[in-house]
Amino acid sequence: MSTPDHRFLRALRREPVDKTPIWIMRQAGRYLPEYRATRERAGSFLKMAQTPELACEVTLQPLARFPLDAAILFSDILTIPDAMGLGLHFVDGEGPKLRHPLRSAADVDKLGVPDPETDLRYVPDAVRLIRRELNERVPLIGFSGSPWTLACYMIEGEGSSSFSRAKALALDDPATMHRLLDTLAQSVASYLAAQAAAGAQALMVFDTWGGLLAPGAFRDYSLRYLAEIVALLKSNPASRKVPVILFSKGANAHLEALAATGCDALGLDWTIDIAEARARVGARVALQGNLDPAVLAASPEAIRAEARKVVDGFGPHTGHVFNLGHGITPDIDPAHVAVLVDAVHGQ
Repeated sequence: MSTPDHRFLRALRREPVDKTPIWIMRQAGRYLPEYRATRERAGSFLKMAQTPELACEVTLQPLARFPLDAAILFSDILTIPDAMGLGLHFVDGEGPKLRHPLRSAADVDKLGVPDPETDLRYVPDAVRLIRRELNERVPLIGFSGSPWTLACYMIEGEGSSSFSRAKALALDDPATMHRLLDTLAQSVASYLAAQAAAGAQALMVFDTWGGLLAPGAFRDYSLRYLAEIVALLKSNPASRKVPVILFSKGANAHLEALAATGCDALGLDWTIDIAEARARVGARVALQGNLDPAVLAASPEAIRAEARKVVDGFGPHTGHVFNLGHGITPDIDPAHVAVLVDAVHGQ
């Protein structure tokens, strides 16, 4: 497929743009009444994510409201563990859970790399459909969870504030943890390359729990595998020219090392000043972020002022994609999102 020169893609290539591009993590989500209506009709989150037509519908919903500069595939980071047979399901009020968490080295050794076009066919099918429906209005972002983040859920079986089971496995049996992470790195790279082959125009890896790791453990169990994924994507003909964004939440101490992986852009959470991040990584990568999501609960005047601080903090350089420092929360008034998008585009 041919790709027009969208400002989002230009920013990722650190080229001049007419205005700062903006998209928002979780922009298709529960803060939108139309999303809640689709969710009600579908009957479950998983039904939406695993039905290409519904995933397409939800992906496009925020674009009907706001002049955003990119769409992001509606899916979940735990699709790979589900395809590996761990039994993904959702409990209302409790989030994702896995019916068959990993409890032994033997469990890890049984895992294979899923085939994206068979075991995860609904995802590339959704990408193909969304690209067709977008008709080049804006680019489409594909994504995956990082190996460390997926491993956390696969070992714990559910969300956690500490993921102590995963950390304990890394400490007690590092060889098994590395086997798991290597299988996951191959799986993530294959999955993202399949999304690129289906039409995704940028690829993002969510290392949601990387920031829970001590510095040495981060390098061993997160950074190493993020670099491996970037290398695999850059050597695959399907994904070689597709920009890769790494978002490692809570890992601001490692920005220089993350920039050295060969990725095209780094996502920033809101706990670092974007000017500091830009000073540390220079022009090696684009930067994406990094407004505190809670700002969207404030007044329109405060939203405009805080957005201006982020844009001004990045400065007159190329390579900025405006985003939140994490996902938009369900309590946000969509009218406040409109204020933010207009504020960013107006600067």
